[in-house]
Amino acid sequence: MKELSIDSVEITNEDILVTYTPSENVTSYYYIIEKDGIKGNPIYVNSNIESNITLTDTGTYKLEITSINRLGIKNTITGNYKIDKEPPILNIQNKTLKIKTNEKVDYLNGVTASDINDGDLKENIKTNIDELDFTVPGIKTIEYSVKDKAGNETTMSAYVTVIKNNDNLIRTFQLGIVIIVLCFTIFLIKYIRSIKLEKRFSKYTINSSKNKSISLFDNLYLFYLKYIDKLSKLLSKSSLINNMSKKYEKYECIFENYDSIHFMSRKVVLGFIYILIVLVIKLVASKLLGVVEILILFILGFYSLDILYAIKYAKHKKKIENDMLSAITLMNNAFKAGKSILQAVEVVSRQLNGPISKEFKKIEQEISYGIDVDIAFKRFKDRIKIKEAVYLSSSLSVLNKTGGNIIKVFDTIEKNVYNRKKLQNELKTLTSSSKLITYVLIFVPIIFIIFIGIINIGYFKPLFTNPLGIILIAIMLIIYITYIIVVRKIMKVKV
Repeated sequence: MKELSIDSVEITNEDILVTYTPSENVTSYYYIIEKDGIKGNPIYVNSNIESNITLTDTGTYKLEITSINRLGIKNTITGNYKIDKEPPILNIQNKTLKIKTNEKVDYLNGVTASDINDGDLKENIKTNIDELDFTVPGIKTIEYSVKDKAGNETTMSAYVTVIKNNDNLIRTFQLGIVIIVLCFTIFLIKYIRSIKLEKRFSKYTINSSKNKSISLFDNLYLFYLKYIDKLSKLLSKSSLINNMSKKYEKYECIFENYDSIHFMSRKVVLGFIYILIVLVIKLVASKLLGVVEILILFILGFYSLDILYAIKYAKHKKKIENDMLSAITLMNNAFKAGKSILQAVEVVSRQLNGPISKEFKKIEQEISYGIDVDIAFKRFKDRIKIKEAVYLSSSLSVLNKTGGNIIKVFDTIEKNVYNRKKLQNELKTLTSSSKLITYVLIFVPIIFIIFIGIINIGYFKPLFTNPLGIILIAIMLIIYITYIIVVRKIMKVKV
């Protein structure tokens, strides 16, 4: 509490105690407290005793004391006081900044300070900016403080993340990219000119029947294959890579001369290509890739080839599944005509087209080379992994070991496969509308997000700039993926 005399005029943020001591001639007195222009009721003191008047709340006060002496003469004195307990308002527009080492910081940009009584206080803002070292990477805390005339103080903090200045490194990379592009352009121009010259002089020359020249793209492809071979030899030494490659052996039925280790090498190379492409784009924009970004890009590149191969494998498997009934029918007819298993397989490989023909040709070759019938068909079953192949492989394995009427067995297999096929078609017809609704419900949120993003580009920006927004995105993705899995499980009908 601050003690002031009656005639004091001062702004303070403390309670004010005004002590009035009347003179000996005063017989009585009264005082009126006026706050913010509103007068209060007079307070009478019918004696010559001292009064202590306390002012506590924020506001502008006027104190009037009227004294009456023994002769009945009145004397009025006044005092003006101002109490300000409201702290100034300090506003920092951007509390998190990111700068490079040795970069200047405009620490007052977007910072405002004001007070109800004193108005704009931006010039009174004080910081610890001179104590901070912006030449060393790390998180720096700028402390802002501002005081009003009454002594009320407000403090706030802003955080500056200082990152290493890689401008020189980026410029070096950019220069390297420009040189590589320039060299490639010159090489390409020379190559095109040489082709044009070759065409002009070809009229007057006699070409050899054996042209051993290799084109530029063939050379690049041979270099790529050579690199893949070297990388495959290196990866094959790892037991982890060998174990991972086993699940990709199923793609042997799609591609000729397929090797699962080579497939792993292509996945690794594709991961690095993704990193290289984005690195070039970032360098053009004068930015570098972070460790997390490199890891995400490598994972995307590593598994993107799986999607392509999985789609091809699904199409290949579907075609074989569709043609299996025809293959079983042809084999059954061949058995009825008195032909052997090898001859029946040969009939299927010649009569049918597409993947089923290639598979049965492979079975025919394996049996011709001395592999048992049941083993050849077991390998076919392991490659394709469909129920029709399981029926065929199991039946031939039993017949090969125990004997029996192969025509009756194949009649049963043909009938079962036909009924299963018929049931599948009926189920497809019955569930087609439900599947359409499911796909619509799955893709509507994505389409909705795309349209909102086109209409208002910054609409979803708070979700990516706020930690809470990132958590919400993660929760939404988990719910969305769970929804897709549950719906697919419900809609999936096994026959």
